[in-house]
Amino acid sequence: MELMKLEIVTPNGVIFDDEVKQVTLPGTEGEFGVLPKHATLVSLLDTGVIVIEKADSKEIAVAINSGYVKVEEEKTTCIVDGAVALFGEDSDLSRALEAAKELLQSTESSSTAIASAVSKVEQIGKSL
Repeated sequence: MELMKLEIVTPNGVIFDDEVKQVTLPGTEGEFGVLPKHATLVSLLDTGVIVIEKADSKEIAVAINSGYVKVEEEKTTCIVDGAVALFGEDSDLSRALEAAKELLQSTESSSTAIASAVSKVEQIGKSL
């Protein structure tokens, strides 16, 4: 099984740095997936949710407000203005969901992008 390194960086530092199977990103032109050996690209990220499939097939979601991504064959780096992890072993889910909604609603993105991202956050909260 091939893996790639994923790094998510905020102004406060690195919030995720691990090997992953794949990642789904909220691009400005719509969501797109990245797998190991993906073609090199740089893209803007919009308000939304990054969905990460870890090596053990567990999923992690991270709400972001904006940023950009650099994809290389072996590594994907997301540089974002703000991020909140929505679930994981160490997070208090209800507090994280509220923080994610506040982060998403504080952005200058279109109201459609914000509503879509908040809806996705709420769906994640209901599914856990």
